[in-house]
Amino acid sequence: MTVTERPATGLPVRWDLAVATGSRLVPPGPAVDRAEAAAEVARLSEGARIGEGHVRELTGLGAGHAIPAAAVVDRPGWIASGVEGIRTLTSEVRLPTAARTSPGLLTRAAAGVTSTVAGAQMGTLLAFLSTKVLGQYDPFAGPANAGHLLLVAPNVTAARQALEVDAEDFALWVCVHEATHRLQFTAVPWLRDHFRDEVTTFASGMESGVTAALDRLPEITKAIRSRSDVSMLELLQGPEQGAVLDRLLALTTLLEGHAEHVMDEVGPAVIPSVSTIRGRFSARRRGGGPIDRLLRVLLGVQAKVKQYEQGRVFVDEVVGTIGMEGFNAVWTSPDTLPRRSEITDPTAWMDRVHG
Repeated sequence: MTVTERPATGLPVRWDLAVATGSRLVPPGPAVDRAEAAAEVARLSEGARIGEGHVRELTGLGAGHAIPAAAVVDRPGWIASGVEGIRTLTSEVRLPTAARTSPGLLTRAAAGVTSTVAGAQMGTLLAFLSTKVLGQYDPFAGPANAGHLLLVAPNVTAARQALEVDAEDFALWVCVHEATHRLQFTAVPWLRDHFRDEVTTFASGMESGVTAALDRLPEITKAIRSRSDVSMLELLQGPEQGAVLDRLLALTTLLEGHAEHVMDEVGPAVIPSVSTIRGRFSARRRGGGPIDRLLRVLLGVQAKVKQYEQGRVFVDEVVGTIGMEGFNAVWTSPDTLPRRSEITDPTAWMDRVHG
């Protein structure tokens, strides 16, 4: 029997199995006729183009850059792209020494089992998430893994039907948020590599962080029971990994908050029903049955909802105090990104960067 050696970098995941598992488990989207499906695709494709134009006008980012087309996909399409993006993003993650050296057949066989289990788990997770995501800019997927904007048509249709909001307005509202994310990564040349480097550093040390967490299981269990604003991932980290995770959380909170701010600022002028959409969608984010809420806590989705809120408050206060040009200093370099403590203390960021 021939066993393939595991590479020195990259996660031990059977990526093909992740795609197959996710595609098999994902539930179908809402039933719509061909004409309605085509109309949704057209609304989203046009919304992505128009939406980014509005974002550029408000933020001052991306002047002179071409606006690429968005990819309007179904749920399996989002899963396949997600796996591709994760694989590229984590391709430089260094495995533990024992996993790299693979000294014997038993170890290599065990590694094969691990990658199979990881692939199945990832596919199951993505199947769940694929029913929640309306759109996403993935900097590491698409042609030549150079990044592309995905809009998940069945999820947009399902959300719009559940919220009972205007189809044109809702499509543009979604597109403005996701176009903001695309512009963040395409107009800020160092951001993609910085994000990838931080993820690589964090993921390369995850095993040691999880091992150390075993000594803190009572504390972690108590935190899970009492808090909904943190994820299992955050609770399992030791001090060194925690510092990297703090930087990642601060960055992602900034990116989400910036997109939320842009949506609110662009909306009233170009989306007549934006206040209705915002109110109903915010209530939807907090909803869900008990099983759904449990999964949100374990996967950190509730923590992500809190990121939207904290990040929006940060951007609102900075822009309200020193204007969009002053806020855009955040994109100068990794050193000008807000620290995690500054996300809830915007004045501290302004004093450090502009003082």
